[in-house]
Amino acid sequence: MQQIWSATGRRKRATAQVRIASPGTGAIQINQVDAQVYLQGKYPTILKPLQLFQLEEKCDIFIQTTGGGLTGQAEAIRLGCARALCLMDTAYRAELKAQGFLTRNALKKERKKYGLKKARKAPQFSKR
Repeated sequence: MQQIWSATGRRKRATAQVRIASPGTGAIQINQVDAQVYLQGKYPTILKPLQLFQLEEKCDIFIQTTGGGLTGQAEAIRLGCARALCLMDTAYRAELKAQGFLTRNALKKERKKYGLKKARKAPQFSKR
């Protein structure tokens, strides 16, 4: 019988809802598209938490992702995968944490302030 673990990962404006189904064949789909096609060169990023425990070929992963760019989405997926693996087996948590896969990168674009051209860029000052 197949079990499913679900977790959410976020990075900048990107959000990824990750569902890991085990046992599986190793298929990874992002928004109903093959992961290698969808993520292009960022594909190895999402495999790192799975490779830590040799689970790439033993689980199917289904991902819904929105917002941000490919890098933000890839890092959101990586965090979601790591969180889902913790739900799958609590023994994985220590190794995932040591590798830094459970750390949420909270960096976001800073908002624009009034009177400024961008978040911090001020208009040129003229003394006279």
